[in-house]
Amino acid sequence: MDRNIDITLKVWRQRGPKEKGAFETYQLKGISQGSSFLEMLDVLNEQLISQGREPVFFDHDCREGICGMCSLYIDGHPHGPDTEITTCQLHMRKFRDGATITVEPWRSAGFPVIRDLTVDRQAYDKIMQAGGFVSVNTGGVPDANAIPVPKEKADLAMDAAACIGCGACAAACKNGSAMLFVSAKVSQLALLPQGRVEAARRARAMVARMDELGFGNCTNTRACEAECPKSISVTNIARLNREFLSAKLKD
Repeated sequence: MDRNIDITLKVWRQRGPKEKGAFETYQLKGISQGSSFLEMLDVLNEQLISQGREPVFFDHDCREGICGMCSLYIDGHPHGPDTEITTCQLHMRKFRDGATITVEPWRSAGFPVIRDLTVDRQAYDKIMQAGGFVSVNTGGVPDANAIPVPKEKADLAMDAAACIGCGACAAACKNGSAMLFVSAKVSQLALLPQGRVEAARRARAMVARMDELGFGNCTNTRACEAECPKSISVTNIARLNREFLSAKLKD
């Protein structure tokens, strides 16, 4: 049965990308363990506003675990200490009474802080714009089942397509690498016939854009896979490497 708990929050506050930030400490009493982490932050902001203080800036949208916007680093983990969930699906029952909870924004050169816990995640959109699509130049849409796709490849493509682009992989990586995200987006198309037409151009363009945007290199620690809310496999990174090397050989 859920009960009410008292917690201490250490929250990162930063007024802008060029400002110095610091942790501020807040006390919250009587927080229901049945509430979500974001609902708890709503309570904090209501308390701050009632005190005439500035609320904490944080990002959210669907609160259903499918948009990836609730990008918070909680007690040393992207999206918090639970597994295979986003921050909005994290509930306060995961924390004990009297706990001190540290909340930070994503820490990656590719995701500069806008304010407090909100980061600029446009970098992933720019990587997608570089090649994460099948263009109209590949021909018309074929009839359903006109191109047979083996079930194994279809399943792998769907698993890769489950990536929501939240950025947890880059936040978890000690190098701030976006390889898991890029590899998932390359894989979901590389595994299907419709994506093969532009496969070489796609791999070159997306990897180049990732590097331009300041993301680090992958050193295979697998922290990205461990912290991914959708359990995207690092086998996709191996596939991306093969696609990229194949494109280079064609050049």
